[in-house]
Amino acid sequence: MSQFSSEDEAELQYLLRQLLKSTKDRISGAPSIECAEEILLHLEETDKKFHNYELVRYLRQHVDRSLGALVEAETELGAGGDAGASAHDIHAVTRRTRDSTEYKQMMQTLKNTMSLVVESLINKFEEDQLRKEETYRDNLPGASEGRFNDNCSDSDSSFNHSYAFIKQEQLQALAEQLDSSQPKEVRWEALQKLCCAPPSDVLSCETWNSLRTSLSAVLDDRDPDLSDKVLKFFAKTSSSSPFNLTREIYSSLAKSLEGYFLSHKLSLPIGSDGIDVTRPDISRLLKQMRLINDFQKEMPSFWIRHPEKYMEEVIESTFSLLSVHPDLGLASPGTEKALEPVYLLALLDIKATWFNKWMHSYYSRAVIFRLLERKYKSLIVAAVQQCLQHLSDCEHRSPQTSGSSAEPQTSSSQWSIYTRSELEYAFFVHSLCVLGKVLIYTNGRKLFPIKIRKHKDLYSLTDLVVTLINIMYQHPQPPHTDPSHTVSLAPRSLVTELLWMLCEQTESAAECIYQSPVIETLLAPLIRLLNGEQAKLKSPAGTLTHIADVLARIASTDRGLALFLNDKSLDLSSSKGLSASHVIVQFTQRLLDKDLPSLGRWEMSPAVCGAFLFACGQMYNTCEGLQVLRPYGLHSCIAAALKEANAVSTPASTQASTPIPGHSSSTCSLETIAGPSLIWEETLQDSLLHFAATPKGLLLLHSTGALDHCVAYMYSRFIKKLQVSRCEKFGYGVMVTQVAATAPGVMALLNSGYVQELVVKLWSVLECGREDLRVVHPKSTPMDPIDRSCLKSFLALVNLLSSGASVWALLRGQPLPQREAYPLREVPSTIACACTRVFVFVCVVCVWAYVCVCAAEQMILELPLGGSRGLVSVCRSGTSLNNCMVYYLELLLVGSRGLVSVCRSGTALNNNTVLNQDLMDRLIAVDSDAKINSLFNYEQSHTFGLRLLCVLCCDLDSFLLLESQYALCSMLLLRQKENVTEPAGAQGQLILDRLSVERNHLLVRVCAVGGPSERRLPPRALQEGPDPYPWPMFLSYPSAPPQCYTLDSAMLPQSKQDSEISAFLASGIPAKDEGWMATCRKQYCKAMSTTPSSLTGSVLSQLLEKVVSVNAATQPFFPPAHYKAKDSSVKRVELSAVQLLGINICVRYGRSLGLLKDEGTEELALLLKHSHLFLAAQRATTHPTAVPDLHPGQDWLAATLFLMMAGDGERVRRWLVDFSTLLCSAFLWPARMHSSVHLPAPVAASGIPPVYWCTAHYVEMLLKAEVPLVHSAFRMSGFTPSQMCLQWLNQCFWNYLDWPEVCHYVSTCVLMGPDYQVYVCVAVLKHMQPDILLHTQAQDLQVYLKEEPILGFRFQDHLEFMEQLEGKYGTTVLTDMQRITTPATTPAASTPTDHARCINPHRPRPLHQPPQTTPAASTPTDHARCINPHRTRPLHRPPQTTPAASTPTDHARCIDPHRPRPLHQPPQTTPAA
Repeated sequence: MSQFSSEDEAELQYLLRQLLKSTKDRISGAPSIECAEEILLHLEETDKKFHNYELVRYLRQHVDRSLGALVEAETELGAGGDAGASAHDIHAVTRRTRDSTEYKQMMQTLKNTMSLVVESLINKFEEDQLRKEETYRDNLPGASEGRFNDNCSDSDSSFNHSYAFIKQEQLQALAEQLDSSQPKEVRWEALQKLCCAPPSDVLSCETWNSLRTSLSAVLDDRDPDLSDKVLKFFAKTSSSSPFNLTREIYSSLAKSLEGYFLSHKLSLPIGSDGIDVTRPDISRLLKQMRLINDFQKEMPSFWIRHPEKYMEEVIESTFSLLSVHPDLGLASPGTEKALEPVYLLALLDIKATWFNKWMHSYYSRAVIFRLLERKYKSLIVAAVQQCLQHLSDCEHRSPQTSGSSAEPQTSSSQWSIYTRSELEYAFFVHSLCVLGKVLIYTNGRKLFPIKIRKHKDLYSLTDLVVTLINIMYQHPQPPHTDPSHTVSLAPRSLVTELLWMLCEQTESAAECIYQSPVIETLLAPLIRLLNGEQAKLKSPAGTLTHIADVLARIASTDRGLALFLNDKSLDLSSSKGLSASHVIVQFTQRLLDKDLPSLGRWEMSPAVCGAFLFACGQMYNTCEGLQVLRPYGLHSCIAAALKEANAVSTPASTQASTPIPGHSSSTCSLETIAGPSLIWEETLQDSLLHFAATPKGLLLLHSTGALDHCVAYMYSRFIKKLQVSRCEKFGYGVMVTQVAATAPGVMALLNSGYVQELVVKLWSVLECGREDLRVVHPKSTPMDPIDRSCLKSFLALVNLLSSGASVWALLRGQPLPQREAYPLREVPSTIACACTRVFVFVCVVCVWAYVCVCAAEQMILELPLGGSRGLVSVCRSGTSLNNCMVYYLELLLVGSRGLVSVCRSGTALNNNTVLNQDLMDRLIAVDSDAKINSLFNYEQSHTFGLRLLCVLCCDLDSFLLLESQYALCSMLLLRQKENVTEPAGAQGQLILDRLSVERNHLLVRVCAVGGPSERRLPPRALQEGPDPYPWPMFLSYPSAPPQCYTLDSAMLPQSKQDSEISAFLASGIPAKDEGWMATCRKQYCKAMSTTPSSLTGSVLSQLLEKVVSVNAATQPFFPPAHYKAKDSSVKRVELSAVQLLGINICVRYGRSLGLLKDEGTEELALLLKHSHLFLAAQRATTHPTAVPDLHPGQDWLAATLFLMMAGDGERVRRWLVDFSTLLCSAFLWPARMHSSVHLPAPVAASGIPPVYWCTAHYVEMLLKAEVPLVHSAFRMSGFTPSQMCLQWLNQCFWNYLDWPEVCHYVSTCVLMGPDYQVYVCVAVLKHMQPDILLHTQAQDLQVYLKEEPILGFRFQDHLEFMEQLEGKYGTTVLTDMQRITTPATTPAASTPTDHARCINPHRPRPLHQPPQTTPAASTPTDHARCINPHRTRPLHRPPQTTPAASTPTDHARCIDPHRPRPLHQPPQTTPAA
């Protein structure tokens, strides 16, 4: 505001008078004019009330309005994003502000205006003096005329003539003049004088009560001038008065309105008549109600600073007004209805904004609920009654008229006329908003049940929610005249919003939503449609979408999901015994197949289907939800729909013409053709992507062949920073980590561009700083090894490379680039390599996209060329250039030292051959001066790389790959030896710095193997004192580390000891006896719980041999293997460098434990050669896209058994051959199932191990149920339990548990069953719960779990907990494990009761029972183990299937014979005999 209006000048004149009046004593005491000026100049220093003067406040507000935006902009520019600002910054901002044009313009305008005000005051002073002299003789003391003189010493002053003090007698006289018996002119003159008086004097006078009564009477006057004048007085007085005076005005206004409604008894119009808001009486009421509503919205901002009784008076006066129900006397019921104040309030504030503000704070909320409960429960009853009335009107309204009169219409010709139905609808919306706010609080729900007219029983919360849902069902098809207004105030939208709000609160959801009648009401339309009946919905398409939204919100909560999955007590008509999840998924499948005869084709639109797919996604993106919905094969249905959508959209896109610059119609036609189909494709991709949230779901997603497309879709949303969904709070972190745990998943991330984006972000914060801003203050040196600015990128890389399979997929066979020079402006990653190849292409695309976008959209894009730091603009194109559909053109500003952006197009750049090796070359393998000189922050960047390498090497398979390919240990030792001083004539001493200490820690970690009590890792920080680092440096490799890093722990004794289990094994009890296994398990559990020391190495070896031989002979799961290898064949096998390195590690560990007397290297190498030949015979046929035949990494189970059996390789070989026939081998022996012929061909080709998609899946499922805090901690950190468990299980807990516990892990899983692998992981995570929660807060959970051993875990302490888990989940887990040869990627018998529909595909499909998921003849004898957990567990061999019976994945097509096959249908295979 730079200019002053005439009103502003008048107000300034008044404020200046008031200031001079307040300082009259100071000015009058000044001896001269100069002293008076000096007093005014230093008034701020001498007057404590200076900032309370109205003129000062006014000027402050004016300066804020004029310069506020400028000051904020200068402050942000000067602070540069820092949290605080220094005094130098404040002075700089002040100086720039004073030098600005806006400041100079404001000062000039202010000077001119104040000059005019002062001149006007002087002129008025002279005029007043002349008038005063003329009228002085006739002016009687105390007379009540135009001016009020109080015979004070300043009565001759001109400053009190327009706004003078007023006496009590004068106010009493004004009250009498305002009486209704007085003429209009008298009352008008009295109001004029009252408005000129100070508000504080008026409100504090003794006659205020009588004056308020007179004002209320004038307020009801029919003369609009008088009533408007009173309203202006109230508004002006309240705006300049404290709350204690404002509440009196508000109460007076509310009581006046209350009396008016009770006395006049207005009625609602009948029929087509309406209320005209321009009618004088209605207009007057609306003005008064508008003032009240404005008070209501403003008062909550300051009433907390005043006593509670003031606030209570305001709230009670409001409730008293709204509870007015005028009695119309003899009017017959149903013909006339009284016009109540709430109708007018609803017209002014239809969504009850005032009530939302009042309910925001507990201070006012407590008073509201207390008053509602004690005196004004009728308000709640009236709101509920209005909802019931609206439902009744909707049910009785004909479809022809329902769309035209249900909601307020906005006709331009009758904008001032409101019909009765519109008033009733406004009242309904207002009541719905009020009820929604009441229900989310506990005290609000305590107001129910209530007594409702025409209802015999009390009306409960559940009844209210059911009523609201029925209102949503009865909402008709909205008219198309005003879509925006209709959508915002549509009943179904309002009800859906209310139900969402209730679902967000745990307590309100439990009391209002998670009730059987509510769920049954929500599912009733679905059940009727599934049964071929008509649903009672007036607008099926829109209503079904809102039903799906509510179901999705319920399913997104833990308790709601459990209700959908497990509650089978719902009364679902003919579908009793079914849970809600089955109804939802069956309805979704029928929508996908367009197989609902009761619905029209347009009512089965992609929007409706997508809404229900999202609701299903909230269930199957959890382990327990996928467990229930998996038999339906929904992933195959979605993949088939996606394939069909791609086939439909591709011709449309290819037939589209090339857009012509400057021709807008071409762009519109492209959007028209591609818009709906693109949205539908993205919906299907998003639905498939939800499967990637769980390990088993990721396998199902991979089986559809759409993994790459879905990951690319996820990346496109990730770079735009879009929310995963409206029900997800933690972003894509968990999903990315889940995908990165597998080889195909991490390759999909690589192809999508996610890895490149991650590396570029890392380099920008690590080497380039934040932005290209002028450096005012030097950047502080980071004190932490990983700076906070780099922590997010560091954890993202850890999540990406946490799995050994991911590291192998990205780095296997990729050499480090050998270069002589590294330019400073080059970014290490695929992006740097890709920029060189596609730079010309990028420039062409940028120019062409610029022309197209500017011509079609009239957009002005500035393409920065070069610049001081080499900026390059980049085009992100979504499709090919032939169609020229440029979805967005984004200018990237990356790095302070000239990062080069790259083209992230929809087509993949052939740059996957060089990725993380670039990052390793620049940050980890820093072995030359050229690399050192290329880093701006050498120490920080290299420390970052070493920390990342340390985390990667915690996975032994990853370490073996990195060491065998890059010789990292030799490189680190070389850098360690070079880091010495070189004094003349003396040998150099090792320099202790951050890098040397970090390298020493890393070398000891990778060379010393053992659990927490078997090795000691050196610290990463120096100590205080004379010897800051007393640990010896590791300076030789591959020899063992210094002796101080190897501890003498309590080893597992190898000799036999007298114990019950050894006596049992030595007894002559026939092993084939039915009770032998049960007795063996019982003896083992007893020994483990009481005397674990009796389980010596020889006892465990003998026990494992006996158990495996018995089970292999009596209960083989896989076909028996007859392995006889010739010596010539064994000699021809060449072990890889990874295996040879692994052999050295195993032998060194065995010798440190005293388990190997001889060298043992050749014996272990021979064992691995035999294992290679044995497993190679069971490899599946190599597929072009399959993973390599060689198992990635070392065979850690074979190495463990080799040490357990004291280096007897032949004994281990025989044991492994027998063990391979058992189900346990599929999970305990990862190399056994790698590309195995026993797995379906697509699963074998994927390289995803069963220990991930089965064991780790159930670990996450049981962890959420048994240890929810740990599960939540993983989710908040963006890490997954499956990744950590996969590493533990693959390397048999080496480096995490001591050797005795490693042996106990193997023996427990072999003896007790493969499902104990799940229970062991859950027990370990429960044991680590305190540390997990602590490190989640520290934001380093991933690093802690990978680097730190599992301290204090002993199997004897947790065996009882594992047995409890077996009793709860044993049947479920073991049943699914037994289905390993036929995992439910497309479930056999997914819809067994539905195959009869192939006879008549158009016959309505009845709601059927869920598919049977238990395998036939493979588990019925095992279910009895729940009664006796120690009972022998038969491990049945799966029945041999013929080719005709091996095509269950295609049976789902019987639902719709014309439906396309799923993507990448797996080939039909017959298990080898």
